[in-house]
Amino acid sequence: MTYQHPLAFLVGLEGVALLRAFAGDEGLDRAFVQARLDEVRRLLDEAAPELGDGVETGHVGTVDGYRIWSQTYDDPGNPLIEVEEPVVHRILDELPAGVALDAACGTGRHAEYLAAREHQVIGVDSSPDMLDRARKRVPDGEFHEGDLHALPLPDGSVDLVVCALALTHVPDLAPVLSEFARVLRPGGHLVLSDIHVASLYLGGVAHTAGPDGRPDLLPASRHLVGDYLNAAVPLGLRPVRCEEPRWPANPWAGGPQAKQWCPDAAAAAYEATPAAVIWHFQRP
Repeated sequence: MTYQHPLAFLVGLEGVALLRAFAGDEGLDRAFVQARLDEVRRLLDEAAPELGDGVETGHVGTVDGYRIWSQTYDDPGNPLIEVEEPVVHRILDELPAGVALDAACGTGRHAEYLAAREHQVIGVDSSPDMLDRARKRVPDGEFHEGDLHALPLPDGSVDLVVCALALTHVPDLAPVLSEFARVLRPGGHLVLSDIHVASLYLGGVAHTAGPDGRPDLLPASRHLVGDYLNAAVPLGLRPVRCEEPRWPANPWAGGPQAKQWCPDAAAAAYEATPAAVIWHFQRP
């Protein structure tokens, strides 16, 4: 079980904002610091009764979690996708068309983009519900139910592997990247994106509503930048590019409770913090 209290989250945002001020971030001056300290007192005195009690969250696997999330995953306004997708598209735009695997394809948002760029698209995902949506989205694609640890493809069968916003769900990157390397042809490309570990600590752990209305958290490993390199380089995968796109300014940073009680602290905590990490590797 994980215990989540809304007051703890808001006070945590205040703490992050204060740490950024302590480190000398531009514009976070004495007045900003004093405002944060005053706001913490207000949160403890005024917000606490209104925010109520915390909850003991549950945990759910990816298949069950995405069964629920599949209905709304593509809805507009997913801020992580809005940050991640343009960077991934820029990388894909530079690569030649070929046989492309969208690993953990979800609803097929990247598969659709690959098909539009004349790739022969194969999608693999462990969620039947996500695959149903991907098949409707990319009717000419080839989709399989499968696991990232045992891709249902022969060795050296694809020119490109894309895996987007999924690796946080696996505890160890090495076995999965080994599978990606196995199915790649020599000269093939691997494009990975994932939520940045910094954003996991800002409320970014994926969750769904459990049967009793409480949140159920999906698996969320804390992969550091070095973990990707340490898994990829021994497999002969050569890093070509790494980007860590940051959160833009957003008046809704932290959600509606943060907007109500501590919008300036939330803005300081999120803005310019890495949202995602995106890799481009190539197999020699």
